Amino acid sequence: MALIEDGFASVEAIEGTDGMEVDLLDTIVVVYPGGAFLKVFVDAAALEFAEEAVRSVVGELLERSELLADWQIERCEVELHPELAQESLAAADGPDAPPDDLADRKARHAERPMAEKDSYDAEAQAEVIHGQMLAWADQLRSFPPVMFGVLDDEDGEDEEEGAIEFATAPEDAKLAAGALVYATDILVDELFQDVQTLTEEDTTAAECDRPLWHFEDLPERYALQYDARFARRFLVTVIAMTTRFTDGSFQQLSCVAEELALKLLLTETNVTLETFGLLDDGVSAALDAFADNVYEDMDHEWLYDDSMDGIDESAVGAALGVAPMAFKAWFTPFNEGRYVHPSAADEPEGAAQ
Repeated sequence: MALIEDGFASVEAIEGTDGMEVDLLDTIVVVYPGGAFLKVFVDAAALEFAEEAVRSVVGELLERSELLADWQIERCEVELHPELAQESLAAADGPDAPPDDLADRKARHAERPMAEKDSYDAEAQAEVIHGQMLAWADQLRSFPPVMFGVLDDEDGEDEEEGAIEFATAPEDAKLAAGALVYATDILVDELFQDVQTLTEEDTTAAECDRPLWHFEDLPERYALQYDARFARRFLVTVIAMTTRFTDGSFQQLSCVAEELALKLLLTETNVTLETFGLLDDGVSAALDAFADNVYEDMDHEWLYDDSMDGIDESAVGAALGVAPMAFKAWFTPFNEGRYVHPSAADEPEGAAQ
């Protein structure tokens, strides 16, 4: 992280195509065992210039560092800054102009695409996404089909016919697995945007005037604690958890923050499948089976119920074996055998409780 951040710190502007200068405004760097995620904010005359300039400077930074010389850029994507997008959309005319409010636009984009629009073939797009999800299913290496409710050969021979009827079909399990990988990419990108928003606004989720993708969906009672520092720790937690999902090393959820992260991932997965008309009963059952198998308990749901506040510190909670759920314990491993990324586990000085 230091090598990459120091490299960007030495760059003020990037010379692009035909001498076009691209200003470097800010960067966010998150590392994980397999590499790093970079979010780079630039001021450029066109999206194409921005993408080419960032790819070029990142490649040069890697080449100049002996320790990173064999690293490769696996993917580089560009998107318009939300505020610039809002300015452009606000100027749009006509009945199909999107709403000015970003939250309203977010809700509109979450809806299923309208098939009646000539410019958008919903069925064709759904088929493309379906194929991508199936192709990505094998990347979820930590979870065999049985985790999605598919009976293995031995179970299939021993189970009665009635029980087999309730088992998940292999094709539904594969689509569910691929959808989780697909939604992971969306979730991480949207969390990056939330981190940037909270950093720019220097505020918390409860007090932020700009819309947030996900931090408004965490337990509301702690919304005043969701500042930029917390957001970065939570983003690292999501990346660490989903990396273990895909590299085959996952064993158990490590802390309360991971339990909440999985809740957001499952929600994103369901929304994505529903958006493209791919969420049928079989796939939904596969995701339910996955959640049942990965979660050891559902105690974290009590964080959304104010009447259960403090149950983990009560005699009832002790009798039920409820793990500590106070805000200060969200990134604390449940036990010594659980993995929490160092960037998330280090308790920030003066963190609120």
